[in-house]
Amino acid sequence: MFEGVLPAIVTPFRRNLALDLDLDGLESNLEFLIENGVHGVVPCGSTGESATLSFEEHELVIEKTIEVVNGRVPVIAGTGSNNTAEAVRFTKAAKDLGADGVLVISPYYNKPNRSGLVKHYTILADIDIPVIMYNVPGRTGQNLSPELVTELARHPNIVGIKEASGDIGQISRIIESTLDEEFVVISGDDNLTFPILALGGSGVISVAANVEPGRMVAMFDAFCEGDFETALDLHYELSPLFRSMFIDTNPIPVKKAVELRGMAGGPVRLPLDELDGTKTEQLREVLGSYD
Repeated sequence: MFEGVLPAIVTPFRRNLALDLDLDGLESNLEFLIENGVHGVVPCGSTGESATLSFEEHELVIEKTIEVVNGRVPVIAGTGSNNTAEAVRFTKAAKDLGADGVLVISPYYNKPNRSGLVKHYTILADIDIPVIMYNVPGRTGQNLSPELVTELARHPNIVGIKEASGDIGQISRIIESTLDEEFVVISGDDNLTFPILALGGSGVISVAANVEPGRMVAMFDAFCEGDFETALDLHYELSPLFRSMFIDTNPIPVKKAVELRGMAGGPVRLPLDELDGTKTEQLREVLGSYD
């Protein structure tokens, strides 16, 4: 179920004083992604600005996404938090709303010890919904080691990991050590999707797919069909876009990019601020090369 190109979707806001949710815009964005062949969607991740959503908004975005998608592709809801109680609330809500799985970031800021991490993920997995762990040391301040991932992978409801450590050796070790488990390793970095697929990874939870879903799907499909030359050509064709998505803190560039493409984006919420003029022109130039 959890393979292929899975956009970590932006949460559109209206350009008003309250920065209200733009649910109509969310619906149109989802239809665009599904029309372009994505294999699933991930609402309320870091790209969806989950850290600045209220409890009610968080659950409303998940509910709206599930309603619009209507079973056409899997919905993997972001339900992580920096504390276990909040993550339990979000995970139970996602399950009750009908999500196919949840994406759970390691608790940020707290820097839990090893036993705390094991208990955190185990409690969430015991809610009885497929859990994909999310390892992104740049945001959490700590790394999920291959040994810890291998241990957690033995839980029947912990079905995979989104790996955004940037350490290709570590990712290889995780794939190697979980070969006997029903466990997927998904790229969390667009620019590492091709090499992670080559190691046996299952796909990508992607920022760039918000903007170029068709090309991302074409790269994945070519790889799966054994047409590695075409897949590699598409990797390099997309590489300038991958880099442009991180000319500022995610999701600042991707929200500007979808707006430049005529999709729903809107501003980011503080403490993030919008892309400055110079970087916007850089981004516009990159997007123009794909038009």
